[in-house]
Amino acid sequence: VELVTTLSDRLWPVQIDPIQLDQVIVNLAVNARDAMPQGGRLAIETANVVLDEGYAGSHVDVEAGKYVLLALSDTGAGMSPEVQAHLFEPFFTTKERGKGTGLGLATVYGIVKRYGGHVAVYSEVGLGATFKIYLPRAVGEVPSDVAPVETGQAVTGTETVLVVEDDTAVRDMACEILRTHGYQVLTASSGLAALDLARAHAAPIHLLLTDVVLPQMNGRELAEQLQERQPGMHVIYMSGYGSSVIAQRGVGSEIAYLLSKPFTVETLTRKVRMVLDGESGQ
Repeated sequence: VELVTTLSDRLWPVQIDPIQLDQVIVNLAVNARDAMPQGGRLAIETANVVLDEGYAGSHVDVEAGKYVLLALSDTGAGMSPEVQAHLFEPFFTTKERGKGTGLGLATVYGIVKRYGGHVAVYSEVGLGATFKIYLPRAVGEVPSDVAPVETGQAVTGTETVLVVEDDTAVRDMACEILRTHGYQVLTASSGLAALDLARAHAAPIHLLLTDVVLPQMNGRELAEQLQERQPGMHVIYMSGYGSSVIAQRGVGSEIAYLLSKPFTVETLTRKVRMVLDGESGQ
């Protein structure tokens, strides 16, 4: 198993027992290893993030605010929605008898919740898994060498955006945000549905906002087919997986724009505006 780290050196402080944080990382790393019996890639990433009221409203255990993100992503077997629904239950395991207690993820969940944090999981069968641990920023004086997250007002536009996402909640949220900020929105839940919609739409589509992993075809394949018909169309990829895993999911590491899920209203609208205006940046 190849271990890759992308670690920010300007993280906000958090309050957690270091030994228990070690336990969280080790438990998730062991699960990732077990999901990759033939080898693979384990990526560990850290970053400062802001979870807004929109995200908190759709997750009853989350308060809006500033968090430090710890993400572990693997290229293993992945998990079905049915398995994900029981992940954090004590003694639940998909491993063979004698190879797992079913307490590892329950322990992770308990530790993170004890310190006011949140755990999000993104996985599909055959496409690996990403566990995102959000730990709240510690209250108090921030060291002078810590850079704050940029803040500001969400920006608006009038262009046409095609949103393609198979997760209904994410799709509905993205569409609502874009419509509220003036954009004309088309929406589809799969690549084939998006192609049919684009054929029937006579006017230009200025931007494709698509999930990386989709039914029937991936986001890169969809973008290539749509851009053959509309060469001037811009593309933003969305994913809940860590950025270091995206390159192995049919969308190369050279992609210009990637939006990490979950995203805030400001993050989405600024990214859309930046891409439509032709500005450089990730």
